[in-house]
Amino acid sequence: MMTGAGMAQVRVALPSVIDGDALRGLDPKAPVVALSGQTMGTVWRVSAVWAGDDLRGTIAARLDDLVRQMSHWQSDSELCLFNNLQGGEWASLSPDFAHVIEASLDLAQASGGAFSPAMGRLVDRWGFGPSGPVALPPGDDEVAALRALCDVSRLAWDGAAGRLRQPGEVSLDLSGIAKGYGVDALAAMLRAMGVRHGLVEVGGELFGWGVQSDGQPWWVDLENPLGMAPNPTSLAPLRIALHGLAVATSGTYVRGGHNLDPATGRPAHNGVLACSVIHPQAMIADGWASAMSVLGPDQGREMADRRGLAARWVMEDGAEVLSAALNDMIAN
Repeated sequence: MMTGAGMAQVRVALPSVIDGDALRGLDPKAPVVALSGQTMGTVWRVSAVWAGDDLRGTIAARLDDLVRQMSHWQSDSELCLFNNLQGGEWASLSPDFAHVIEASLDLAQASGGAFSPAMGRLVDRWGFGPSGPVALPPGDDEVAALRALCDVSRLAWDGAAGRLRQPGEVSLDLSGIAKGYGVDALAAMLRAMGVRHGLVEVGGELFGWGVQSDGQPWWVDLENPLGMAPNPTSLAPLRIALHGLAVATSGTYVRGGHNLDPATGRPAHNGVLACSVIHPQAMIADGWASAMSVLGPDQGREMADRRGLAARWVMEDGAEVLSAALNDMIAN
């Protein structure tokens, strides 16, 4: 994604609700702090209308705690410790981890299995995990055996106690939703600290609230992916006003072939280069973008329309598909 690009013939997507208090007391000369750093194997960025104490250390500490809980790559994270439990053992999860697991299990059901937090073993075997690339992809028999271990229905969740049961050999992988939650967590923390206007990004997933110092919303442009036919300039750019909204993007353009289809245990090959979802929560946008990139526009648009999700698919052949909710957001 890119922000603030000045291009002609830009389509503009606007939120359905405008915060009436956003402009109240806004100082057009207020400083905008721009910060960035590394987390979750990617980059975080924060822009905030803020004249208070330095935010960098607080932001980094919050993200470090999320990595400690949910990293698939850090061997001593809570997630990895859960993956190494024996069958039948229960793990009490930290609040953030528990929240993301509950949302992931809900999304797995809502998406008809197009999203799953239990795909870690297949992710690793295809060479997309911490152990790195593999010499040969798995064959049909191995994929079938691993798919049985990756069945999300084998997990038992005790929401009241915040406990998750390891059924044996299930490996969690939250890479399709954790960055979005990181965005939500940072935004919630900053707002609690008194930041009334800001834009947060973690690895291309974004959430904006309030407005910029000049009263403009936080504008974010969805890029047209490289690899489109005939070329990435054949679609008019789409600019989104992130005013109480998040946007997340998934697909082969973003993650290569890393988006595995839980139904097949193989990378999704449906012609989707990128799928973006707009939602009030970055975690939900992130998870649905992962699911919708697997479903593709044929199945995905029907599901998005049924659920009122604002979604955009960009295809390898240059086609663009928009859900009804996103069409409604675009100003004519």
